[in-house]
Formats: sequence, C-alpha cells, structure tokens
Amino acid sequence: MPGKRKNSRTSIDQFKKDIFDDIRPWGKFRSFPSKPARSIKIITINPGGALSLQYHINRSEFWVVLDKGLEITVGNRVWEPEENEEVFIDPEVTHRMKCIGSKPARIMEIWIGDSDEEDIVRLDDIYGRHRE
Repeated sequence: MPGKRKNSRTSIDQFKKDIFDDIRPWGKFRSFPSKPARSIKIITINPGGALSLQYHINRSEFWVVLDKGLEITVGNRVWEPEENEEVFIDPEVTHRMKCIGSKPARIMEIWIGDSDEEDIVRLDDIYGRHRE
C-alpha cells in the first residue's frame, strides 16, 4: 500500500499512553486525549450494511465498540468484538466494519493525525464506490 505517511506509528502510541481510567466512588470514567483528535464520530451501521474495506495514508483510527452485532476486519484479523472493546488502527492498515446483527450497531471513531474524508483508499465496497 504505497503512499507518503504524514503521521507515524508514534502518533497512536502516544495516544494510547495518554488514555487513563479515573476511579471514583460511584464507578469510573475512561479519559481519551482530545488534542490529537481530528474528528470524533459515532458511526451507526444498519443490519447488512458494511463500510468499505479501506485504509488511510494520513491518519490512525481509534474505535470503541458501543454495540454487539459487528464484524470487524483489521489487517488479516476478522472478529466479532465485545461492547466497549477498543480497536487501534495504524495508517495504511486495511479495515472494515459490517453489521451482522439484527439491529443497527455503533462504534465511536476518533481520527488521530492530520486528515479529512478524502483520505480514504477503498479496496472493496458493496455500494460500488471508489476512492473518495
């Protein structure tokens, strides 16, 4: 997967280091660094829907699975994640989400690195779309 990467593996490594849990009398919260975030989204995938098999040149992604019913592909690994599972995706690593459940399923996605919607290299898409 050719391309000149603007950010490196160190971006996601630093992001991981800055995540922390804060224990409180009522439970806890998990805090994520906001400075490196270029975009924060909640993505909802309808039953039978799938994002493109894709990769990005200029950004890493961090996902938090909010609902069961997804199948995730990252590189050669394909699995059904648990709720609250955290997924880190380096630049130029192929990835995809599919909703294999009977209800819509969501993830929270944070972009790490200087990027926009144009930084999508589509390898396979069930809707016939090509690189955006």
